[in-house]
Amino acid sequence: MPTYNERENLAAITRAIHAAQPDLDVLVIDDASPDGTGELADRLAAADPRIKVLHRAGKEGLGRAYLDGFRWGLEDGADYTHLIQMDADFSHDPSFLGDLLAASADADVVIGSRYVAGGSTEGWTLRRRLLSRAGGVYARTVLGVTIRDLTAGFVCYRRGVLEALDLRGVEASGYGFQIEMKYRCLRRGFRVREVPIAFPDRQRGASKMSLGIMVEALGLCWRLRLGGDRLAGGA
Repeated sequence: MPTYNERENLAAITRAIHAAQPDLDVLVIDDASPDGTGELADRLAAADPRIKVLHRAGKEGLGRAYLDGFRWGLEDGADYTHLIQMDADFSHDPSFLGDLLAASADADVVIGSRYVAGGSTEGWTLRRRLLSRAGGVYARTVLGVTIRDLTAGFVCYRRGVLEALDLRGVEASGYGFQIEMKYRCLRRGFRVREVPIAFPDRQRGASKMSLGIMVEALGLCWRLRLGGDRLAGGA
């Protein structure tokens, strides 16, 4: 769970995660948040052994944070069988964690999807809905895939998936990371499944999304498509 200036949400989201799934460990990956998120994470971890903290020197992009988290989870002695990525701002409702884990019984990668039957977005402006939908159609068309929510950030991976992928070769560090990881999984032949979630707009704090970030991500699609054979080989 990457964080940057999520102090207002952090304690509440960790409580909600453990209320939904008491056995999960939570790794907070903080990018030196100036609002004190990292210090709060340390206090929470000191009080609860299920909470871990990974401090990074500064902002290097969402994708880099997730990759550092994946490497931490794969190297940790606890031998985690699944790793779940999610946001700290309650746009990814912890009540859906059980659905992702249940679906992983017969899938390698499970996506919490806004755009399959039963999924939804809540509190979004019309402009944001149109941008998200149009971006999804564009990415699916360029990449030639059927996943409905390529930009979803609520994803459960089996450990073996992340061990098989060449994480060092992941190109995207921003919003496009979500697209690239799913495409790499498909090219390697992993079973990818989408389950519906409700995706509300954040209630506190500021969104990190911008039109520029989305445009950059969509440009990545062509590089991924042209490099598809390389990705299938994991190199």
